[in-house]
Amino acid sequence: MGYIIISLIVLAALLFALSFFLKDPYKELREEIDQLTIQQIQDLYQIKKKLKVLEEELLVGDTNLDRQSSFNTGKKQIHEIIKNQVWSLAQQGMDLNQIAKQSSLSTQEVQEIINEFVDKGQIV
Repeated sequence: MGYIIISLIVLAALLFALSFFLKDPYKELREEIDQLTIQQIQDLYQIKKKLKVLEEELLVGDTNLDRQSSFNTGKKQIHEIIKNQVWSLAQQGMDLNQIAKQSSLSTQEVQEIINEFVDKGQIV
């Protein structure tokens, strides 16, 4: 009877020691889930960041349009991006008619935009 108990204790100790050297079957699965979770959190963070930037641009755009419409009633509103594009083309030496065609504006509007930049102190 004593031999059986001793042999069971020795067997238990061997199995316990062996358990430290065996590979955990769920370890890879846990690591993969952790990686997917981290990737998902990073993607969500980037989406929230881009959404915040877009919301800020929309808010700034709305306030600028409100200010401009109160000052320029009855006048066609031209977006700042188009104005910058017109100015860039004018600096490259492009003809007013070509700039008007490319930006879908009239020649008069192109001239007004260029005059506006010149009035701000930027040289052609």
